[in-house]
This record gives sequence, C-alpha cells and structure tokens, in this order.
Amino acid sequence: MLVAGCNAALDREGSEKAPAAEVAADSDTLRFEDAKTDAAPFAAPPTLRAQVLLDHLGFSPGVIDGREGQSYVAALRGFQNARGIEESGKLDAATEEALLQGRDIPATRMVVIPAGFAKGPFVPAFPKDAADQAKLPALGYRNLTEALAERFHTTPETLVALNSPSTLVGAGRPFRVPNIPDVDVPKTGDDPRGWNGTLERLGVAPEQLAAAKVVVDKSEGVLKVYDDADRLVAQFPATMGSQHDPLPIGTWKIKGVSRNPDFHYNPKLFWDVSNDKDAVMLKPGPNSPVGVAWIDLSKPHYGIHGTSEPHTIGRAESHGCVRLTNWDAARVAQMVKPGTPAIFQN
Repeated sequence: MLVAGCNAALDREGSEKAPAAEVAADSDTLRFEDAKTDAAPFAAPPTLRAQVLLDHLGFSPGVIDGREGQSYVAALRGFQNARGIEESGKLDAATEEALLQGRDIPATRMVVIPAGFAKGPFVPAFPKDAADQAKLPALGYRNLTEALAERFHTTPETLVALNSPSTLVGAGRPFRVPNIPDVDVPKTGDDPRGWNGTLERLGVAPEQLAAAKVVVDKSEGVLKVYDDADRLVAQFPATMGSQHDPLPIGTWKIKGVSRNPDFHYNPKLFWDVSNDKDAVMLKPGPNSPVGVAWIDLSKPHYGIHGTSEPHTIGRAESHGCVRLTNWDAARVAQMVKPGTPAIFQN
C-alpha cells in the first residue's frame, strides 16, 4: 500500500514567474476565472464531452481522459439505467440527449490558475516508504500539475494533451482543463481538518444527494448510490478486493466518515508488506494511502476510501477495501452517514 510515483507532465512547471498583471489580486483564492486568450477554438472529442457531462450528473467515469475505457462504459450504463434508456454502454442519440438536458456545456475551459491554488504547499520529493512518509507534516501533492489534475478530475497526461508539453504552469497562467466548475463551499463553522478547502480543491460541492444505501457491485466494478425511493442516483467506478483480500460479500453498515484522516499504517494487515516494517501514523493529505476520506464499515479493517493513484481505479487490485478517486470519495463522504447500509455483492 505504498504510494507510487506520478509522472510529472509539464516540464517547465514553475520555471518562470507570471507577469504581475496576470496574477489574481486575491492571493488566497481557489476560484478559476475564465482566461482571456487568443487560443484557437478547441474541438473536443465526443467521449471527452460525455465524460464531463457524466461527472456533472453524478455518474463518474473516473478520470476524464477522452478514452472509451471500462469505467466510461460503466458510467454510461449506470446513467442509462437511471434514465430508463436501453443499457447499451454506448453514447447513442438518446443517451446524448439525456446528458445534455437541453444545455450547451463545453467539454473544456480556458482558465486562469489562481494564486491561492498555485502556492501549494507541495512535496516534490515524495517518499515511497511509509516510514519516510510518516515524517512529513502532510501527504500533499507533488506539484501543481498533479493538483490541477485532481481538481479537474483528470490526469497530468490529459492536461498535457489539452495544452502542450511546453505550456507554463503557475499563478496567473491561462490553462485548458476539463469543464469541472468551481463550487460554493461554506466558509463558516468548525472545520479543524480543512475539509472545506479539500472540497474546493477537488471541485466537489458540499451539498450532495442523501444516500439511503450504497451497493458495491464486484461484477460491474462500481459503487452505486440509491435514494430512499430505491432509485439509482449516482455511480462511481471502484477498485475492490483481490485474490489475497477478497471483497467481503454481505450487508454491512457505515459506522462513520473520517474526512482528511490520519492513517495508521500497519504492515501486519497487508500480505505484500514485510512484517519487519514498523507501524507508523501517516498525516492527512491527498497522497495518503486512503486519500482524502475514510468511510468506516461495520466489517473490521474494511472501508471505502480515496487513493493517491486515481488512474488505477478499476484497473488494479486493492487490499480488500473499496477504493475510489479522491473526488469521488469526497462526494460519497457527503452522501452517507452512520447507519447507511453498504451492500457488497458479486
């Protein structure tokens, strides 16, 4: 469960300062304003636009990358099921019409990177070993590119494709991103672990539909959210279980939600880690092994949580728990409460 490295995508990141006139006046703002540029119009492929719309409507494709992978197909099928459309898993005319809902939403935006977002803090030399991670004050992003990728529910590689390898990344710079809008996050009340800021940095609204139950479906590789009328209202791609740590099939309950949690890393709980390693306490952060949220289950040692490697969701095995992208884990954390049933099925 060690955190793997991430390919830094934009090779000139932070190498030059933005002109003073371009930097946002509010040095603490996390809001992405529209950029005024002479950039040529961007023709988004249909898959990229569909992924953005699915994300808007709560049927997450995982990372937005313009690819027709299994998470995208699962998101289409879930959305089709919820809207009473034939579950083809394809972007047919009926599905596209339902996604648009009479709106004209572009797939991407040209934004200005806000100063508050650009200043981090970042952890460029992020260690792989848990003992070294335990020495850090927080398990933050490695760099601004990685933070931007999570804010816009994508990957560093996709950001390169939307811009160019020579694009400068920094405060005040124009930058093309998937069209995941800013959210209104409350700034009042007790927030000792900085959850409001985490939601804003992930583009996740604090107000979400209430879950009457969640269903983790192994065959489909998704976590489904149902309302109190037993309607499917949201769906998220998930990685669940492995040969060594199979998904615990059954009906469990959510015991509680830890937002920006500390994580007690105990090697004895992981078959692929030497027992000679010491148990350590890891500080919160998006690059924690459990990401930004831990949703505790009535099954001991099992939970639903985020990840430091969103591109692996649906592709890699877990240690029995249910892993989501950080932005999806944050959304689910706002949907559930103690006592919410969590049904794990084949």
